[in-house]
Amino acid sequence: MLYAVVDIETTGSHASGNGITEIGIVIHDGEKVINFYESLVNPLCPIPYFIQRLTGIDNNMVARAPKFEEIAGQVFELLQDKVFVAHNVNFDYSFVKHHLKNAGYELETKKLCTVRLSRKVLPGLNGYSLGKLTQRLGINHGNHHRAGGDALATADLLTIILNNDKEGVIKEMLKGRNSEQYLPPHLPVEELEQLPNTPGVYYFYNAAGKAIYIGKAKNIRKRVRSHFSNNKTNRQKQDFLRETHRITYKECATELMAHILESSEIRRLWPIHNRSQRGFLPEFGLFVYDDMQGYKRFAVEKIRRSIKPIYTFNTIMEGHLRLRELVEEFGLCKRLCNLATSPECDCAPHLPPEQYNVKADEAIDWIRKHLPTFALIDKGIEDNEHSCILMVEGNLYGMGYLNDKKLQIKSIETLRQSIEPLQDNDYIRNLVFRHANEYPEKCVSF
Repeated sequence: MLYAVVDIETTGSHASGNGITEIGIVIHDGEKVINFYESLVNPLCPIPYFIQRLTGIDNNMVARAPKFEEIAGQVFELLQDKVFVAHNVNFDYSFVKHHLKNAGYELETKKLCTVRLSRKVLPGLNGYSLGKLTQRLGINHGNHHRAGGDALATADLLTIILNNDKEGVIKEMLKGRNSEQYLPPHLPVEELEQLPNTPGVYYFYNAAGKAIYIGKAKNIRKRVRSHFSNNKTNRQKQDFLRETHRITYKECATELMAHILESSEIRRLWPIHNRSQRGFLPEFGLFVYDDMQGYKRFAVEKIRRSIKPIYTFNTIMEGHLRLRELVEEFGLCKRLCNLATSPECDCAPHLPPEQYNVKADEAIDWIRKHLPTFALIDKGIEDNEHSCILMVEGNLYGMGYLNDKKLQIKSIETLRQSIEPLQDNDYIRNLVFRHANEYPEKCVSF
């Protein structure tokens, strides 16, 4: 078996928007190095200053270097029919495959990552960066952060791994389409193997322990594995793979509960790679307050943490539309609802505050009456329990699990004691209301 140990230097972190500035390829026969290739490459774009400082490769050095398409044929000949090896292989492979494809060559080879191999074959070391490994293992590592020097050092590391692979780790990784080839280099495969085939929410963390992505799933194990089923060349995917170090999960009894928990957790932790639900947090609320004359006033304003609104809206136009409906229904004053276009309004002469406020209270009671309070009761995780999603006055209060012995719900207050409060938003509300309309037999109203 022949191995092609590859290292590249680039202008950025993802292949679809960046070029290669240098490539080094070491051909290894399983015992020793039998061939070596190295070349600077003109990336056809400026090299960022911080990368020039890191690698020592500047724009003048690559100005007369061949374009990648000019060496693509030679690179392809060196790589085909060999195992593609690199330290963090998915990064190098994504660049080389992408630029070979642009030059008319389709690379399809098996891959090995020396980061993952080192963790398995040489466990217990204090770090698995190439610099730390070469220092710890006594590997000569000249020309740091240059493609040729890093490729030769990685080839020496491969020799040590091959000589210490008593458990057949390499053979197992090369078997079929081994999913471990596609995993982030720092993610222990054991964390994937422990994932359940149940609904729930999963969390990806970076090296510092910060959540960088939160997702929901009908089947946690299957969904998490799907994140690593390809090696896309865009920046988001490559940053995601590079930053992922750990995965945890929380089981849920139903897919609806997984939806709710995901949305709530995204807003609690704000992971950098979650973008799809950032617009669901309501920005405006309907507020009631007493003015200096004692009249109850209504206003649609931006949400403030210090005051709880009667109801929330995504847009101010939606809020004003609902408030105008209250004005028409209960004969409220437009000026006292902050809807008048001038200081004077066309309302009838004002009633005294105590009489006008009766109308305002009727409007408030009507709102609360038409904002339902109910519990959605469904199956639990365990056989002897049921899940419960609690809505109070049209807003999500929270969710949790009830032991079968406690299923006789006597009051809303006793139910609150068994429920974990969660942050409410329009996205969650719509999910719950839609589910309640579809399955009315699951609803217990209060």
